[in-house]
Amino acid sequence: MVIVALAVAWFSLGFYLSPQSTLNKKADAIIVISGGQTDTRAAHGIALYKAGWAPKLIFSGAALDDGPSNAAAMATQARAAGVPASAILTDNASQTTDQNAIDTKRLVDSNRWHTFILVTSPYHQRRADMTFHHVYGSSYTILGSSSVDDRWSKRYWYRSGFSFNVSMDELKKITYIELTGHYQ
Repeated sequence: MVIVALAVAWFSLGFYLSPQSTLNKKADAIIVISGGQTDTRAAHGIALYKAGWAPKLIFSGAALDDGPSNAAAMATQARAAGVPASAILTDNASQTTDQNAIDTKRLVDSNRWHTFILVTSPYHQRRADMTFHHVYGSSYTILGSSSVDDRWSKRYWYRSGFSFNVSMDELKKITYIELTGHYQ
């Protein structure tokens, strides 16, 4: 029985890490946080915007080097895809998921929004959802919608080195949050 439970847990991990909300109502904004395959995350947020799911896009993420921030790069990508600058807000300082949540909440609150779609990579969606729910609180509706990451699969997360390592890293971070209550 223990072996069966462990096998189920093993094969279910990808589905656990990547919960997806059903998009059934329009949101006030789409928040895209940078990280692995940032351009793919931005493209997914842009597609949601163009499909009419929200009238505003918030891009969040600091620079990895001395260049422009990830948020600025995503905003440039959105403008190049035809999104008007007036529909784009940026948080250029956040370096962690917790900072993404804290800093975007300022933008959300200043605009009095309460419903948003949170875009990140699929393996990061569970932890991002947990962190944003913790920071924002229960008076906000947060809908998760992951971009595609061609290096990771819900069903076969254990088949490549990158996929296995990133899945284990996310599981460790989620466990840390659950045990300590400290978000990162």
